[in-house]
Amino acid sequence: MSFLLSSAPLDPAALARALADPRAGACVTFEGWVRNRNEGQPVLSLEYEAYALLADKEGARIVAEAREKFPVLAVHGIHRVGHLQLGELAVWVGVTAEHRGAAFDACRYLIDEAKARVPIWKKEHYATGATAWINCATRGDFAAAKP
Repeated sequence: MSFLLSSAPLDPAALARALADPRAGACVTFEGWVRNRNEGQPVLSLEYEAYALLADKEGARIVAEAREKFPVLAVHGIHRVGHLQLGELAVWVGVTAEHRGAAFDACRYLIDEAKARVPIWKKEHYATGATAWINCATRGDFAAAKP
């Protein structure tokens, strides 16, 4: 069970295979992709930066919380950092459990809490040539610490 940052492209099939467990009756995964529009603006690419030491600790805390709150077998989350192109996989979450309800609930919990609490910042690159950091103010105290 872990939460990791990765500068390398993600292989969702390999990540899901790593969760295989004969006790599991369900595997729920979430994939977040780089899309070409946000708030009406054409987006060409994204950059993700993270405060790695704190991101690892907070991600591990969220995984532990998910394991306490839901009867799951495995919880794994991984978020990309660096410059990503359209269509690339930016975040992947996988959860296994004996039953689907717990797997769905834990998967949603992990992605929602990670978005709210893990110090990862997103910069959008627009077709106009402009760039903007998105939702950094919603990161609480982490926004002020952005590298």
